[in-house]
Amino acid sequence: MTSAGVRLLLAAGVIGLTVAGCSSSPSSEPAKETASSSAPKPAPKPAALALSPAKDAKDVAPGEPVTVAVTDGKVGDVKLTGPDGKVVAGKVRADGSGWDSAEPLGYNKTYQLIATATGSDGKPVTQESSFSTVKPARQLGVSVNLEDGETVGVGMPLIFTFSGNVADKAAAEKALKVTAEPATEGAFRWSGDKQVTWRPKDYWKSGTKIKVDAAVYGKALGKGSYGREDKKITGTIGDKLVAVADGQTHQMTVSINDKEVKTMPTSMGKPGHNTPAGTYTVMSEHTGYTMNSATYGVPEDAPGGYSTYVQYAIRLSYSGIFYHSAPWSVRQQGHSNVSHGCLNLSTDNTKWLMDTSRKGDIVTVRNSGGPKLEPTDGWSVWQLSWDEWRTAAN
Repeated sequence: MTSAGVRLLLAAGVIGLTVAGCSSSPSSEPAKETASSSAPKPAPKPAALALSPAKDAKDVAPGEPVTVAVTDGKVGDVKLTGPDGKVVAGKVRADGSGWDSAEPLGYNKTYQLIATATGSDGKPVTQESSFSTVKPARQLGVSVNLEDGETVGVGMPLIFTFSGNVADKAAAEKALKVTAEPATEGAFRWSGDKQVTWRPKDYWKSGTKIKVDAAVYGKALGKGSYGREDKKITGTIGDKLVAVADGQTHQMTVSINDKEVKTMPTSMGKPGHNTPAGTYTVMSEHTGYTMNSATYGVPEDAPGGYSTYVQYAIRLSYSGIFYHSAPWSVRQQGHSNVSHGCLNLSTDNTKWLMDTSRKGDIVTVRNSGGPKLEPTDGWSVWQLSWDEWRTAAN
């Protein structure tokens, strides 16, 4: 054989080895099948049911869910019945691992729970439970400073006011849910034992959709108190309106969506009645309002007292700071400060601003010569930085 023939035979041998190396070993597959077929199958088991609340449980909070959990099987029929024979609505979990009640229970009532499940052994199992709900020492209602469907300003805080003292504040916060689209970071801060406020880290973005779910019914709020009823509210954030009043220039500049749209003359608190300086949030609007010095402790018949009717008034604080129509001070507006602390504007300018503005808008007072606005005076939550808001003592 020639040397060329030897080389050809060697090449053919290499190719044959390569092909054999890439193919499956005919002897390896049966081994795998044998190993697979020899693996033991799980032994069939009876279903195990866990009912919550437990049998004979007492003082159950009616706002907490009733649940049935199943292991080694799938849930079957579940029936939760009240003392009047009415069946409480519930829903089977998608994977069949359990059942959850879908409506709250009543206070001071006894309930019967019967649940079935089928185990991996194919056999049905039934378990029963009877429990009673709590009789609350008191029930606390909650109100929110947002009307359903309302459009508000970018500075709007969400204020939850309870009808009595809340001992377990953590439980109350857990029951109060604020969601927004787009998602918005925020936090709660308490003022006393009855009121808690949620504010965003920064001003809301215009167009944000807000959902408030005060799911307090049946929830334990501490010292025998429970929530009276739930509240669900939706709202929308409107245009960004910020008004800045300057006590030195005696002008108020209004910006909408960060563009200046109007500057108007104003007159704020005179010496001895200097307007507190800081960032206010519009609380309410009034057409036909009587300004009375008694609201901040000076009887109207005392020296310096007054009772004055105004056509338009917009509240900025609990302590009686408004911006309002003041036709009597039009000559001073733009030149000097002569009010008892409020922001005086002409009637036309006040009406324009009230028609343009809304609850939750921002009014900032600068260079007034007055004290610093207290963050608890009205809805003045923007007086605190984000870090101060989260760490300030409640």
